[in-house]
Amino acid sequence: TIPIDTLTFDYEVMPDDMDTSKPPDDGAFVNGLFVDGARWCREKNMFADSIPKVLFDTMPYILMKPMKKLEIPDSPIYWCPVYKTSERRGTLSTTGHSTNFVIDMRLSSDKPEMHWVLRGLALLCQLDD
Repeated sequence: TIPIDTLTFDYEVMPDDMDTSKPPDDGAFVNGLFVDGARWCREKNMFADSIPKVLFDTMPYILMKPMKKLEIPDSPIYWCPVYKTSERRGTLSTTGHSTNFVIDMRLSSDKPEMHWVLRGLALLCQLDD
């Protein structure tokens, strides 16, 4: 058995041409997220600055893989917050967490974390349209 406090998720962004019709051997696919404050560069497979006048980008499928914390590869990342809506605020629930915040995802980046924080980079579950 593995103690639950040693487990976490690793996140792998899948290429657009990958067959996601079959479930992965381990983990789960996440689809339908939007990037706000940047874009996902499909050539480099990491975040990149937004294209001028383009507010949102669609995020490719993301594989959420359960792993031991000590087995997570050490690579340049950004802990990207995921929100239900673009408001990025909510009321505090009884657990002390925002009702709008979903999770932080560890995603590839070649820029320092503060670069993305200043741009307000986040993933959204839905747009305001």
